[in-house]
Amino acid sequence: QVQLVESGGGLVQAGGSLRLSCQASGRTFSTYAMGWFRQAPGKEREFVAAISLNGGRTTYADSVKGRFTISRDNAKNTVYLQMNSLNTEDTAVYYCAAGSQPVAIKSWYDYWGQGTQVTVSS
Repeated sequence: QVQLVESGGGLVQAGGSLRLSCQASGRTFSTYAMGWFRQAPGKEREFVAAISLNGGRTTYADSVKGRFTISRDNAKNTVYLQMNSLNTEDTAVYYCAAGSQPVAIKSWYDYWGQGTQVTVSS
């Protein structure tokens, strides 16, 4: 069992940056691939980024490639999402998730956090 708690969301102006964190409980964090997803009002939850167990492999949605960076610190049981050049279309609730593979498929993730709100103003 893994419990995930996101933090770092907030209100930011377009063009600004935020760094999200996801703290995991337990001693098995390093055995999970981690992903970030987001859900805007009235839309499906969509993939943002994922990272492999040791951080050696990352993947991104086309919409965030070059602007967002996912990383992890297994010693701190934490995964991060650095978000730069934010625009209003990035406004959403952001969720971290733990699973077996760093993929873009929601159903492959077993554990989810409660989400953190990111709002980008124009």
